[in-house]
Amino acid sequence: MLQQDVKGIRDLLADVKYPGTSKTLVSLDMIQGIKIDGDVVSFRVVFQKSTDPFVNGVKKKCEKILLESNICKEVKIETVFVHDLERPTSLEKVNKIIAISSGKGGVGKSTVATNLAVALAVQGYKVGLIDADIFGPSQPKMFQCEKERPVMVNIGGRDMIEPIEKYGVKLLSIGFFVDPETATVWRGPMASNALKQMIEEGHWGELDYMLIDLPPGTSDIHLTLVQTVALSGAIVVSTPQQVALADAIKGIGMFESPSVGVPVVGLIENMSWFTPAELPDNKYYIFGKEGCKKLAEERSMNLLGQIPMIQSICESGDKGVPVALDPNSITGKAFGEVASKLQDVLNDSDIVAKRVKIKE
Repeated sequence: MLQQDVKGIRDLLADVKYPGTSKTLVSLDMIQGIKIDGDVVSFRVVFQKSTDPFVNGVKKKCEKILLESNICKEVKIETVFVHDLERPTSLEKVNKIIAISSGKGGVGKSTVATNLAVALAVQGYKVGLIDADIFGPSQPKMFQCEKERPVMVNIGGRDMIEPIEKYGVKLLSIGFFVDPETATVWRGPMASNALKQMIEEGHWGELDYMLIDLPPGTSDIHLTLVQTVALSGAIVVSTPQQVALADAIKGIGMFESPSVGVPVVGLIENMSWFTPAELPDNKYYIFGKEGCKKLAEERSMNLLGQIPMIQSICESGDKGVPVALDPNSITGKAFGEVASKLQDVLNDSDIVAKRVKIKE
């Protein structure tokens, strides 16, 4: 099978728009697994839900375009729905997969993802972290491994990417594969494929927790994620500021919408207050007080923790030494408590079931 043949088929299908939107099936990453066998082309179309009213129309449109192009004589289309997808074989030994998300940038989502991963590792768990922020990868710097380059390993006859391991966390980031001083200018499908490759071709092995640091907002990357893995849940990070909370609500709505169907297992309030090093008992509520806590109460959600803002957390991130490595420090203790609360929530099936019921 020639790669250009697959590309030609994908280019033809790129003209098919999802009904009622300006987005194409290809940009939405709904076309997957294209195969060519002689004059027969087969692929699967991934829909969010089995009740989608456009399933048959979309399939007929795809078939018509390919047959009229004379690129093949027969088209076989498999219809797959998100909730029917199985985990990739690379994640078969991963117990819990949690997406770390935020409604907007600048709330410290990546810092939270880094330190939560390290806090779980400090508590003795096997942890993996995928930096899915394709356009702004920061995890290599936060783990002080920017110059590292993952190698390929052959596992059972299959070439896979060996994650970089540091502080007890297995890590893969697009930052390992691109020039850190050059902007990553990719269209949506390219970014989505990069994420899928890190997930499906990573040699993750046995893990208790896999954390996925998502880009801020809602995008094709988020859709690719829910179409590729069976998420155990999502965490939304926000500051107490009302502007940030408004965007956090949008993020919650995206995950818990019927078309996505991922329960939000909890909120994390970052930058809850500022504590100067010389006045460790003082709290200054720069961005407002307990905004995330109030949002959690209003929506019957779990507040996993409140992370204070102190100078050391910024310095530690820049140096690549996460504060969670010291469980006795102010912020290290806070992240340790978040890690423990997350375990309690995930082990309580009634809590997760309650969130699923709410979104329905």
